[in-house]
Amino acid sequence: MELNDFIRQMPKAEIHVHMEGSIRPETLLKLARKNNVELPSDTVEGLRRWYTFTDFDHFISIYIKISECIQTPDDIELIAREFLEGQAAQNIRYSEVTYTAHTHYEQKGIPFDEQLAALNRARAWGEQTLGVRMNTIIDISRHVDTEVGLITAKWAVEGMGQGVVALGLGGPEVNNPPERFGGAFQFAADAGLPGVPHAGETEGPASIWGSLRALKAVRIGHGVRCLEDSALVDELRERQVPLEVCPTSNVCLKVFPDFASHPLPRLLDEGLYVTLNSDDPPLFNTTLTNEYLQAAAAFGFDEETLRMLVLNAVRAALLPAEEKQAMLQVYETEFEQLGKS
Repeated sequence: MELNDFIRQMPKAEIHVHMEGSIRPETLLKLARKNNVELPSDTVEGLRRWYTFTDFDHFISIYIKISECIQTPDDIELIAREFLEGQAAQNIRYSEVTYTAHTHYEQKGIPFDEQLAALNRARAWGEQTLGVRMNTIIDISRHVDTEVGLITAKWAVEGMGQGVVALGLGGPEVNNPPERFGGAFQFAADAGLPGVPHAGETEGPASIWGSLRALKAVRIGHGVRCLEDSALVDELRERQVPLEVCPTSNVCLKVFPDFASHPLPRLLDEGLYVTLNSDDPPLFNTTLTNEYLQAAAAFGFDEETLRMLVLNAVRAALLPAEEKQAMLQVYETEFEQLGKS
């Protein structure tokens, strides 16, 4: 089997992908027309051009406009269903999806329980209809007040047992250190809810150290700039803290000049725990499948390395041990069968 065919057919798992950042132009146009929201273009092609990443401010403006188009719980269910269809098309069997609930509460007044119910309707539909699973990470956007962070943490704790598996921290890293939200993450940790903040992409090692120490992070979103601090690399290696690496996202945000310059091979050579993810796929003109295809082409990864990266994501999933072990066995069996074909 050709390597590219192997990549397209292999079972996958994704643990760093944003629900709102996964909305395809077709879906956005549908929502904008339904809710009378004016977009920069009224065609799918025009929106694709608008989606094309230029800089972080442009990216944030798109994110805000996307959020304006989501006005009801039914809209939330729609974007979640279409997200799951996109995952199923790539054979991504399991996803942990970051979702920014407070934005929809602040903008449109949608109560959290109604948002969660909508996500869970889509979640049940995806499992029954498509055979794919999704759990949710409720995240704090790090530019908000600490009080909003605590509200979000309380919502996330309320969602435990209803598909919410972690508290996240996203948004602009610069001038927003993780320590600001120590109280929110402590509240979640006291309730048994893990913390999975973004850190070490547009800021350096201090952001990762802060996430480990102040937020008790069990995984790090991105984390690629750990390589700037050998003591941090040692810490992450020793503890085998999973890094949710999103190469195309890093390139778009100019952390690295191009895909070939990405330190993914070095992260692996250092013995760090690495997973591969797509972050905000249509906004960065990528998919999880494309991240694997690009990595194989740029770095010469073989089937065994690709299999390891997939299984790393499964092992890093925030699931009960028995459930995770059962899922791992399914993936390993499929890889064996794929290897024989």
